Amino acid sequence: MSTAPKIWTRETGLVEKRDVWTAMKRGFRGRCPRCGEGKLFRAFLKTADNCSVCGLDFTPHRADDLPAYLVIVIVGHIVVPAILWIETNYTTPVWISFAAYLPFTFFASLGLLQPVKGAVVGLQWALRMHGFDENPPDGIPPV
Repeated sequence: MSTAPKIWTRETGLVEKRDVWTAMKRGFRGRCPRCGEGKLFRAFLKTADNCSVCGLDFTPHRADDLPAYLVIVIVGHIVVPAILWIETNYTTPVWISFAAYLPFTFFASLGLLQPVKGAVVGLQWALRMHGFDENPPDGIPPV
């Protein structure tokens, strides 16, 4: 480890500007959060190793379970009020209720999972989280 103090100048503070909302919007669409051109995913939930256009490395992302939790919250806030409204105002047989609510919940969850994961990766890149910083601190091994 280096014991020499770091001297901060105007040049050391100049870093790439990263807009959070633009990065999240690009990630939501499945595109690279930096350039918006390259594909973020190589499979349904597998991120590519790097952007084919700008070369941004996607391997440091740590989305983990956050996209799944966010999808549960989003779909739950849509489905639960709809179910409560329908069940209190109309009398429907149980089989019709299951035939309507379960497929909608399933397909809405599947449809939102990849865009939400892309938005989380875009958020991590914009906030320079994990390994998305150009200058990682000394003494911390890569994950």
